[in-house]
Amino acid sequence: MHGNGLILWFEKLGMKDVSIVGGKSASLGEMYQNLSPRGIQIPNGFAITADAFFYFLDNSGLRDEIKKVLSDLNPSDLKALRTRGQKVREMIRASELPADLCGEISANYELMEKQYGPRVDVAIRSSGTAEDLPEASFAGQHDSFLNIRGQDQIIAACKNCFASLFTDRAISYRQAKGFDHFSIGLSVAVQKMIRSDMASSGVMFTIDTESGHKDIVLINASYGLGEGIVQGAMSPDEFYVHKPTLALGYKSIISKTLGSKKVKMIYGDDGLPTKTIEVPERERKQFSIDDEEILKLARWAVTIEEHYSNLAGQPTPMDIEWARDGMTGELFILQARPETVVSHDNKNVLENYHIRKRGRVLVTGSPVGNKIGVGKANLIKDVKSVMNFNAGDVLVTQMTDPDWEPYMKIAAAIVTNEGGRTSHAAIISRELGIPAVVGAEGAMQKITNGSMISVSCAEGDIGRVYEGQIEFDIEVTKLDDIKRPNGTEMKMIFGTPELAFKTSMIPNDGVGLAREEFIISSYIKIHPMALVNYPNLSDSFAKKEIDDLTAGYDDKKQYYVDKLAHGIAMIAAAFYPREVIVRLADFRSNEYADLIGGKQFEPTERNPMIGWRGASRYYDPSYRPAFDLECQALRAVRNDKGFSNVKIMIPFCRTVAEGRKVIEIMAENGLRQGENELEIYMMCEIPSNVILADHFAEIFDGFSIGSNDLTQLTLGLDRDSGHISHIGDENDESIKRMISHVIKVAKERNRKIGICGQAPSDFPDFAKFLVREGIDSISLNPDSIIKTSIVLSEIE
Repeated sequence: MHGNGLILWFEKLGMKDVSIVGGKSASLGEMYQNLSPRGIQIPNGFAITADAFFYFLDNSGLRDEIKKVLSDLNPSDLKALRTRGQKVREMIRASELPADLCGEISANYELMEKQYGPRVDVAIRSSGTAEDLPEASFAGQHDSFLNIRGQDQIIAACKNCFASLFTDRAISYRQAKGFDHFSIGLSVAVQKMIRSDMASSGVMFTIDTESGHKDIVLINASYGLGEGIVQGAMSPDEFYVHKPTLALGYKSIISKTLGSKKVKMIYGDDGLPTKTIEVPERERKQFSIDDEEILKLARWAVTIEEHYSNLAGQPTPMDIEWARDGMTGELFILQARPETVVSHDNKNVLENYHIRKRGRVLVTGSPVGNKIGVGKANLIKDVKSVMNFNAGDVLVTQMTDPDWEPYMKIAAAIVTNEGGRTSHAAIISRELGIPAVVGAEGAMQKITNGSMISVSCAEGDIGRVYEGQIEFDIEVTKLDDIKRPNGTEMKMIFGTPELAFKTSMIPNDGVGLAREEFIISSYIKIHPMALVNYPNLSDSFAKKEIDDLTAGYDDKKQYYVDKLAHGIAMIAAAFYPREVIVRLADFRSNEYADLIGGKQFEPTERNPMIGWRGASRYYDPSYRPAFDLECQALRAVRNDKGFSNVKIMIPFCRTVAEGRKVIEIMAENGLRQGENELEIYMMCEIPSNVILADHFAEIFDGFSIGSNDLTQLTLGLDRDSGHISHIGDENDESIKRMISHVIKVAKERNRKIGICGQAPSDFPDFAKFLVREGIDSISLNPDSIIKTSIVLSEIE
């Protein structure tokens, strides 16, 4: 402690000192003392205490004056809130700090100059004494100032921080939470700046911010100073890392999404501390940090979470700010606070929104939450120009900051042109439980002011803004009330990575069928052979599309491997350590032809449903190079990222010889059966699979009955023909005999046997039949698993 106790350095602070220096400063001291020795780099600094703030208020007579201004304020009167809040802030800025406090600040800044050099650049950050409480999050409400130099600038910034305790949002939030305005003090952290203006910075969470899945580190990164991401001024890069496999030493990056990163905040000139400039096109198409930095940040995040969890005596997911210094290349942690929104959600209640009728899509972006909001679009360019904003309007703007909060909390939904999942708009929307679509480029131009719109966050990783009022239902399920079968495993059919974390919360025994097709068609979009033969592509338009999609990849084939691996890894991580059976790509030739560049590599077949698909592709010389890429992706998921819970399933395998060929090729690509717990299954969907089940059992670890194709081929149907579709019925005696036989053989040969398809959900009698025959597992679409679990538990 220095002088009269108005200043405390980080080395003297810890979480026990929140009442003295606020949550932000206390947390910086906690990390500086306890985590710096463990290799986590924290820039040094000191805190101007909350006692200094109250000393300033009493010395200047401001306390009584502020009380008078706010005494009868109704926070729902937005005009009065704005007028009185502005008056209080102006009063604080116009008052002088006590001379001895100014002297203390100057003396301690001189100590920083001795450590870091003359006129050292510092960040001035507000730190409220009620910040980061479990029941209320005041973080982000108060101001920060970057690239501040010299005693005079620090003192001016300090007063601005004090004034920010009375922003419109902070006043409104305190009254809504029942806090007296003077029960909360404000400390100011003075911290050495990190030159991320010359490199990159961002935020990370040790929990998935949408689903609440706790095995994830979510990292956002962009170029320049971190205020740009927090404000939502650009759409950042986004990375997911899986904590359990990271702890085992694997490079468990499970998702990498390139953000637009159009602008960045850097040090200013002409007397301005910062300014915003455009990012060159070439840099936008590159990730702002590399894989080793992603993994290092994730390891630090886990260490920070573990430390704070031990302090709290319970799991404590964290919200962390970080930066990379462009002069040294080193990474630093700038702030850390407990996450107070997602981690406190009621995980026992599952709320699903189901759209019955869609409208025309106006814009798309990143969804926040999983709800749907409907209302009149209220386009606002500047919060200062708000004239009329009614409860139930949809707020549409460029981006938000704390001044927007009074309008955000009465909005039906929020749409912003810029920002990512950790922008201000996203954080506050999540806290308020309001659906938001952020980073919806063109929203201000494509949405008509006053028009009725629907904001949907219920469709996976893409948030959509629809024209008009769409029709939807809300299904609420209490997970504790669900009865589950004892003898039959309930698994999922799955293929949409961005829904995996949320869906994995439904009681289940893993994934019995993870389809690769959605990952390929929606994430990759390119025919694998078009990437293998990229230099010789005849379609110039396809080549241009490939160039755009694979920006940053010199090796086009690696794009396919990485994207497929990340999609599979997302599903594997969500359900880890439960089994995830991944079915190899099973597109038909006409579907492959629809992929970018695909027509050059696909035949025209009269009935592709029973044509060149499944196992017959994988060993064919004209497709084998593409299958090698698929194997490389699966090997990366299992061996590099650590997901040994991933098993592999071969579809449409007509003969035992075909099965052997595919298994041999997989082994050549490093996927050896029995090695690293690898099991290889077979789809049982062709009559030959049933007739020779004993022979197939010699080479496969298990079977999954594909009831749709087995019905089609047993009854001689074409599923694509509407004329005879009424004949296809899994309850047909011939299908039941097929299934009964293969279950019996699997049991005799000690092989696992399951079924994937909707028949057990659609036909309770069929489910009873499967249980009676002794099926090991039933795999269903997520929307059917709860209902069928209840039915099967009653049957058992």
